[in-house]
Amino acid sequence: MGSYVPSTQEQRQEMLQAIGLKDFRDLYRDVPESMYLDHPLDLPEGQSELEVSRALNGMARKNKVYDAVLRGAGAYDHYIPSIVKYIPAKEEFLTAYTPYQAEMSQGVLQSIFEYQTEICELTGMDVSNASVYDGATAAAEACAMARDRKRRLTLVSGAAHPDVINTIRTYSYGTNDEVKVIPVKDGKTDREALKAMLTPEVSAVYVQQPNFYGLFEDAEAMAAPVHEAGALYILGVNPIALGIMKTPRDCGADIAVGEGQPLGLPIAFGGPYLGFMATTTKNMRKLPGRIVGETTDDNGNRAYVLSLQAREQHIRREKAGSNICSNEALCALTAGVYLAAMGPEGLKEVAEASMAKAHYLCRELTKLPGVDLRYEGPFFHEFLLDMPKADEILAALDQKGILGGLPYEGGVLWCATEKVSKEMLDEVVAIVKGVLA
Repeated sequence: MGSYVPSTQEQRQEMLQAIGLKDFRDLYRDVPESMYLDHPLDLPEGQSELEVSRALNGMARKNKVYDAVLRGAGAYDHYIPSIVKYIPAKEEFLTAYTPYQAEMSQGVLQSIFEYQTEICELTGMDVSNASVYDGATAAAEACAMARDRKRRLTLVSGAAHPDVINTIRTYSYGTNDEVKVIPVKDGKTDREALKAMLTPEVSAVYVQQPNFYGLFEDAEAMAAPVHEAGALYILGVNPIALGIMKTPRDCGADIAVGEGQPLGLPIAFGGPYLGFMATTTKNMRKLPGRIVGETTDDNGNRAYVLSLQAREQHIRREKAGSNICSNEALCALTAGVYLAAMGPEGLKEVAEASMAKAHYLCRELTKLPGVDLRYEGPFFHEFLLDMPKADEILAALDQKGILGGLPYEGGVLWCATEKVSKEMLDEVVAIVKGVLA
């Protein structure tokens, strides 16, 4: 099979001369010649399927699989029902790529439509896109949505996930926009400081609920001053926590974003995950990515189409509001199947069980000498403890096949989900007690 070359050798040479080059290799003159791929690669001989399988299994055995995970900080170890793994693995769906002849892929479009519907029900918003790369990207895209020519300043809660803050900063750096971090007071966003920072230049305020320390923010109370200042209110949420707390819409948010990993996706070395984004009808046309809608075909049968595809980067380029043009389709399908399998009551049970176990672990650990809860107040399933011999404690837990909390700001950020049994939590407490004795 031949290849199609859109230009002749003479035309290519003419283009090179126009930019002052003699050869295409000159385009890569800043790249060391040792990195060029125009020489034979030092690759070993190929292996049979059996040999490759043995080699990969040998690599896999080097990984340490923990019996219990008590670490969250953005990636959470929830139980994944079998159906959630089975449906996305069907050959009709098993691709992470976005269909470009979309209407030819009715099954994929239907799965996206159902995912969007579930995200809207979860967040209370009017419209959701077909997902973006991850939660941090979703937060940064939401901040970009809010900006206009006069408002180029974004305020971000200092109690948000550090990676989210850094991603928002990176996006803003590329567009010459400003980001300021709202101070933290007693583990939560300082509301008085926020009010003082609200100026006519502020385009959006981003707050995480629950925040990085696990605490529930006074999210509803912050909506009014933000709106009075003419800015958009963005709430980053944990989707499992939405099983028991007010929706972002009820809290006055204009845009709801978050990381969808807890919805049926395993902790897999950081991905692939998905970012969900939802907003009100008023902001719908600023929403990056794709929106699938339901309609009927010429015969009156139900059909799905790309109702809105704000892929303005194709024509506006540097003036585009977003560079998002793909979605985490397979991960979004997985999240959709998880939400459908769990239902509202199932999601509520997972949230309540996670919260109850986290509070039990916190209560038992803080009974030990020298262990204190750093921030008082209602929390979901994470909490930050000040504790002596933290490194020894985490090492002792590791030896027993338990991944302890995350060392953070001189303390340890613990997390518990519905997967951890009471017996395992009691074992954790006993190990910590032994180290502190």
